[in-house]
Amino acid sequence: MPIASINPANNRFLRTFDPLTEEETRSKITLAAETFRAYATIPLEHRALWMRKLAAILETETDELAATITVEMGKPIHAARQEVLKCATACRYYADNAARILAPESIPTGTPTEARISYVRYDPLGVILAIMPWNFPFWQVFRFLAPALMSGNTALLKHASNVPQCALTIESLVRRAGFPRGAFQTLLLEARHVEHVLADPRITAVTLTGSEPAGRAVAAQAGWLIKKSVLELGGSDPFIVLPSADLDHAVETAVRARLVNSGQSCIAAKRFLVHDTIYDAFESRFIALMESMRIGDPMREDTDLGPLATLGILEDLEAQIEAALRDGARILAGGQRMAGAGNYFEPTVLTNVPRNSPVYREEIFGPVAMLFRVRDLSEAIAIANDTPFGLAASAWTRDPTEQQRLIAELQCGAVFLNEMVASDPRLPFGGIKHSGYGRELSAAGMREFLNAKTVVIASVESAKPSPQ
Repeated sequence: MPIASINPANNRFLRTFDPLTEEETRSKITLAAETFRAYATIPLEHRALWMRKLAAILETETDELAATITVEMGKPIHAARQEVLKCATACRYYADNAARILAPESIPTGTPTEARISYVRYDPLGVILAIMPWNFPFWQVFRFLAPALMSGNTALLKHASNVPQCALTIESLVRRAGFPRGAFQTLLLEARHVEHVLADPRITAVTLTGSEPAGRAVAAQAGWLIKKSVLELGGSDPFIVLPSADLDHAVETAVRARLVNSGQSCIAAKRFLVHDTIYDAFESRFIALMESMRIGDPMREDTDLGPLATLGILEDLEAQIEAALRDGARILAGGQRMAGAGNYFEPTVLTNVPRNSPVYREEIFGPVAMLFRVRDLSEAIAIANDTPFGLAASAWTRDPTEQQRLIAELQCGAVFLNEMVASDPRLPFGGIKHSGYGRELSAAGMREFLNAKTVVIASVESAKPSPQ
């Protein structure tokens, strides 16, 4: 079955691609494995030159690359440019910092070993399979690609089936930067064929960003095969606002945090927990700002909110809202699919979502916010943690005591105080609970796909045989 690229702004077909045959897939795996043997020995400084050239291409061709993103998945063009430039930042971060991250770590003599020399070195694992989503079709790939290639691994990308042009473009960019032909390759495959790729013994590890069901399937197979896996799955991030917060700043950031990428982000704020004493003021300002968002053609510079990436995502969102309303939730703003061509949905605000409603615990992937009134900090933390997910949280307070409680008690992979949650190449990124395991970005992300090899060299005296 052909893999189709469809413009979500009007649902017109852009291009179709024939998926790889089994023989073509095996050939790509073979090339990746053969390339790894030589690629892992290339000096780090040489890999850094290629990585910096890759960053330069991204920066030089930002407009063209951003247009590819926008036309294929609907992200507003200004946000697509930011995504491309963020990829360049990641490339430069790893080019500049790989030597420090990969440097052998010496263990001081006598603490804890008595060996003459003890250290840990970091070696690449081999061919890494990356299964990536459509919502940030460049950034999700580059935050894996940059550390994997800099550390000497080779990579195969199984991208989301609705962004094949983005996938092929990224492969072309890597080759143009000078990396060997088999260092990074795109696999145009249907999802059902991933199992066969992962089962190939030449694949040493897998990383997946995507849905919880996809994560369960990949993790189960990787565990059976005893292959390293990293999962970055969904999120239902809380956004907590307490009385000492700068309310205007909190409201403006709350709307941006909910509508980033038209609401299609794992780290988008989804549940807004607001203290009773400021709730009414927050609600009225939040609704007004949500309703002021400009919705339309994502290629226009003044568009705030583009279409959802696929018709299926739009239909799932409608079903979630209908279920919430049946369970007793109330719509304060929006709530409707927009008429006409394209997968557009109004910015929506829900309240009174009961705890027994499935929507209370599900991830909502679209421009829909849930508001909750809370009595105090303890209730805010309790509701924030009352979710199967644990990706990140944003909390707004100027009170140092409240800040320390939030940092200590929120169950998630990252806490942002008085700031919107965002990924950064310098900081570890990942979650706990059903949001997955392992980390991307920073030194922690780079070391996920490295062998931490312990090396012990005994002294000459200790190496002599003991007298009998």
